[in-house]
Amino acid sequence: MEPSNPIVPQSGVGKRMCIVGASGKLGRYMVRHALDRGYEVVGVCREKSVPKLADYADRITVIGGDTNDREVIAKAVEGCDAVLAVLVPWGVHDYSSGTARAVLDYAKPGARLVFSCGWHITRDGKDVYSWKIKAALVVAKLFRYLRLVDVDDQYRATDLIFSSDTRWTVVRGSDLEEGPSEGLPVWARHVGDPVLESNMTRRTDFALFMVEAVTDDSLVQEAPAIVGRRTPSALAHTKESA
Repeated sequence: MEPSNPIVPQSGVGKRMCIVGASGKLGRYMVRHALDRGYEVVGVCREKSVPKLADYADRITVIGGDTNDREVIAKAVEGCDAVLAVLVPWGVHDYSSGTARAVLDYAKPGARLVFSCGWHITRDGKDVYSWKIKAALVVAKLFRYLRLVDVDDQYRATDLIFSSDTRWTVVRGSDLEEGPSEGLPVWARHVGDPVLESNMTRRTDFALFMVEAVTDDSLVQEAPAIVGRRTPSALAHTKESA
């Protein structure tokens, strides 16, 4: 059975964190969790989305601009001990890969870099996907022709990360739902592991995993696939392990 244990925080990580994509649903949860843990937060989002962070305006620094704008990222990550980045496949202009490349290029040496994506990303080709996930990917690829979404750009982005010698983690999320926290998600190295079968995580808990990954050295250069801690498959795994 592959790893699915909760994160055990490690010491020695600084307190300045940049969150790239801070105005989105996942990003706002990350901001909340980071502030709750005492981080000084710099949030990056598109100019038109800055008002979405109004509730945090007096508690964080907000930098407006496209997240694949290298000048924007260079300014935002300066002096940050950790960078959390949401890799979104918007448009057909290398939004995900441009974001990843800028973070990798401009984050300070030794910074913890934590990226988010979906289960469809694979690091070593050993993931096993259900027909539903495969069908969803086919539909997503069709949106490329409408110039709305470019899933292939997420593959390019994560390939850049996987080949990097930085202190990265790529968190691969299941389907998401709203609701109160169920606790830190469990994880496995490969999609297809029975612990992941339920394919559902609370969005706030995905964000929690991202923030907590910063202080977990065991996740450096790992691509954990996560699932909600209270889902049937996770609970079944807990019983089997008892």
